[in-house]
Amino acid sequence: MRRQLLFASVLLANLAQADSVPIGYVKNVAGQAAVVTAGQTHKAEVGSPVHVGSLLKTGPQSSLGVTFKDETVMSFGPNTELTVDEYLYEPNRGQLRMNSKLAKGSLNYVSGVIAKLQPDAVSVKTPSGLIGVRGTQFLLKVEE
Repeated sequence: MRRQLLFASVLLANLAQADSVPIGYVKNVAGQAAVVTAGQTHKAEVGSPVHVGSLLKTGPQSSLGVTFKDETVMSFGPNTELTVDEYLYEPNRGQLRMNSKLAKGSLNYVSGVIAKLQPDAVSVKTPSGLIGVRGTQFLLKVEE
């Protein structure tokens, strides 16, 4: 029994550590912006990590740029909220996926390796629909 508890503890610790691995980083920020991860809000600064489940937010007259591990670049305009719901980048194993949700605001998306190798593995949800990424760049605006 004790050995099973120890194994479970080690397994949970490993899972928590895997979730803490950044999938991208803030590359530029102007004005007020934040990265909210696991309920913790942090002021966005150059080099701030982005994780699966992170909410990226910008305030009025603000902007934010993020580069992901696969070289995908997302740039956000004022009053934007985007959540990175799913991100898997293991090209050697053929495991590629990036799904996010734009609740409001504007997004300039430039494809990285995931969309180039497997375009159907990338999507952006909006309150009114779903965008499947099939090209290399697009602009998106969601009105409140």
